[in-house]
Amino acid sequence: MHTLRISYVAGVTPGKWMDRFTERYPQVTLAATRYDGEDILELLASDQADAVFVRYTGSSPKDDTRHLIPLYDELEVVCAAKDHDVEYYEEKIPEADAAKFPQLNLNEYPEEVGGVPTAMEVVASGAQVLRVPQSIARLYQRKDVVYREIDGGNTTHVGIAWPTGLEDSELVDEFIGIVRGRGANSSRQASVRNTQQVAKERNDKLRAAAKDKAKLRAKQEKKAKAKARSGGAKTGKRR
Repeated sequence: MHTLRISYVAGVTPGKWMDRFTERYPQVTLAATRYDGEDILELLASDQADAVFVRYTGSSPKDDTRHLIPLYDELEVVCAAKDHDVEYYEEKIPEADAAKFPQLNLNEYPEEVGGVPTAMEVVASGAQVLRVPQSIARLYQRKDVVYREIDGGNTTHVGIAWPTGLEDSELVDEFIGIVRGRGANSSRQASVRNTQQVAKERNDKLRAAAKDKAKLRAKQEKKAKAKARSGGAKTGKRR
């Protein structure tokens, strides 16, 4: 594997991890793409990505076909038109208050009809409010739309997932290690483990060779002593 394919959902910013990977592996092509479709996990199932940053709610989507490590949680915010009642809440709006306003369903705005940008246009008109993770609100922020954190809102989770059945997983393991904060010399990094394994095998061979050499020397010395004793005994008989 000389190319690592990473995909991520909108709002996730994996740039720092990608930069660190590129610094350590300049010879590897890192192909990173944002995925705006419905289910980013399908990219793993169809072998279109080696690892994905996924957003999910509730329990982890980890199963027999994929690993998943949770990375962080996201706050829920409500987006509304400027001068909407939402704007008059200083920092947070209670969940009960946010629920009173007409709600826009983001599922009704797939990418085919413009996705989140189109939904934000509807929000800017004042017709409805939109509840989304804070990272989405920041990514598609507009001057005519405000947002407030929902006190008691639904938490979303961001994690990184990758297939369980990869034949060559070294680069994926390295990237996962970087995401988890392991240093370049961490013994848990695949490359370091491989280097340590090679060094161990080399040392084991050297120790085995030294041991065999010591055995041979001891055998030769024993044989020499036996020969010397044998020669001394013969000389005594002749006398």
